[in-house]
Amino acid sequence: MISFICSGNQFIIFMAMKKIKDTFYISHGPPSLIIEEMCIPLRHFLQSFQQTECHHRPSSILLISGHWETSYPTVNIVSGGPSDTIYDFDGFPEAMYQLKYPAPGAPKLAKRVKELLMSTGFERVDEEKNRGLDHGAWSPLLLMYPEADIPVCQLSIQTDKDATYHYNMGKALAPLKDEGVLIVGSGGTTHNLEMFQEATVVQPVVQPWAEEFDTWLKEALVDGRYDDVNNYKEKAPHGILSHPTPDHFYPLHVAMGAAGADSKAQLIHHSWGWSAFSYASYKFTAPA
Repeated sequence: MISFICSGNQFIIFMAMKKIKDTFYISHGPPSLIIEEMCIPLRHFLQSFQQTECHHRPSSILLISGHWETSYPTVNIVSGGPSDTIYDFDGFPEAMYQLKYPAPGAPKLAKRVKELLMSTGFERVDEEKNRGLDHGAWSPLLLMYPEADIPVCQLSIQTDKDATYHYNMGKALAPLKDEGVLIVGSGGTTHNLEMFQEATVVQPVVQPWAEEFDTWLKEALVDGRYDDVNNYKEKAPHGILSHPTPDHFYPLHVAMGAAGADSKAQLIHHSWGWSAFSYASYKFTAPA
């Protein structure tokens, strides 16, 4: 929104900051998301993100990826140039290693994230000045914001902590929405790499344990049972089987916490890959 203020004989024009009312959790799929046949529905969803889910251009993007684990919350501070594209995978087609996502860094956002976390009880927040964007960040962003012209900051997860810790991390970051920051958690709704099976594109056979967990999560989120989601290991069917390690699930808890306890969750995409990977993605909307 453009506003005009008259000061003496001069008109001053300024652009009011557009608030971002929603936070998001997306399943980012495999590194080969861009070319993989099994990911076509997910790819189409991400490509339409600006038209269907986030209509306002964010001032910057805070992305919490399941592919950056540290002992303490850590932000990457990239300044003076574009972010490096990290190829944190092996054995994929050569074309994958030619993809680039040279988004500018967001050093001011990184400092703001650190400030918010430390002011709400996180005693230590580290800074990483030599890290670009891992594929949990650049792979979906390449489809969501292909121009790569919005500053991006990544925040790490701590897999030795629990889901409630990450939910509280999100709560601390909630003020960023009023500053025009798009908060995105990027992981996988079910993520057990040892349990996937080859399946046809036309009619993938979903493994029952994965479907039961996926259905439970959808019902818990839509019903607002966030405490159950924070205690998914005890509350959910096949919680540990669906996430033997929590790295791809904790980004959801951050996005959920940033939206607030009274927010409404909405399933905005649903598809499957290789019989065991749910690509369910969610939007969390705070009350007006």
